[in-house]
Amino acid sequence: MVVEAARRSGSLISARLANELGRLVFAVPGSPLDPRSEGTNNLIRQGAQLVTSSSDIIEALNPVATMPEQTDYSLDEKVQTTMDIETGDKQRDQLLSNLGYTPVTVDDLIRHTGLQPDLVHMIILELDLAGKIERHAGNYVSRI
Repeated sequence: MVVEAARRSGSLISARLANELGRLVFAVPGSPLDPRSEGTNNLIRQGAQLVTSSSDIIEALNPVATMPEQTDYSLDEKVQTTMDIETGDKQRDQLLSNLGYTPVTVDDLIRHTGLQPDLVHMIILELDLAGKIERHAGNYVSRI
């Protein structure tokens, strides 16, 4: 749940990643004149659950609470391998040299660089958190 976020906020990065992982994202609306509410208002426009009281969250989470509990918490081999990826400066520089100010798809970056898809996604995440790239709709990215 995001209560307050400016247009470029770390909270929005977390909310976007949660949404990409299929998690519910909640946002509390704010005044359209308040720059601290610009991020949450945009989240609502993009499909985040509007929250005005705690009952909104309870209502949205009710179907999740009635789901059967999963007992297998082991990571499969592919996920474990992905978590062990270490990105190097050479790969990061290679990816950045293929990025311009015009948005391109992540698939195009994978094709042009020849890097493994999981490595490209990890580098993109690092660059995004560092504020060096911008993500766009449709899996497009560009330099800032």
